[in-house]
Amino acid sequence: MKLRKAKVTDVSQIQKIINQYAEKKIMLMRSLNEIYDKIQCFYVIEHIGKVTGCCAMNIVWDELAEIKSLAVVPKFCKKGLGTKLIQQCHKEAKKLGVKRVFALTYIPKFFKKFGYKETSREELPHKIWAECIKCPFFPDCNEIAVIKVL
Repeated sequence: MKLRKAKVTDVSQIQKIINQYAEKKIMLMRSLNEIYDKIQCFYVIEHIGKVTGCCAMNIVWDELAEIKSLAVVPKFCKKGLGTKLIQQCHKEAKKLGVKRVFALTYIPKFFKKFGYKETSREELPHKIWAECIKCPFFPDCNEIAVIKVL
């Protein structure tokens, strides 16, 4: 398995992985346009030419980044791929001078393994609401905000 930056040729596979979880209401749907727009933020894990996991790290504000769209093909779950993706995003964040990373998640337990703590969304910059407003679950969102100091 190879961890690498995503390429435009990965977009449809990334979307398929994310949206299979979105259909179960575990993640938010991502359009092809959203993924193309942020492809430079994505990392993937590739196995025999197929994307088996993905994660994006997006700089949001001064010294703050968001981890988003973390997903692994179900048959590759529990094999450490999510851990590798999170660790790569943390490494990249530190390299860029980011001091804190956050995620909005339905599964805070996963992030807590990496030292994330639950926080109020109101503690995060208002810039994050730009994406929330477009969400079909806004304003009745059940995602939990988690944050980690690097």
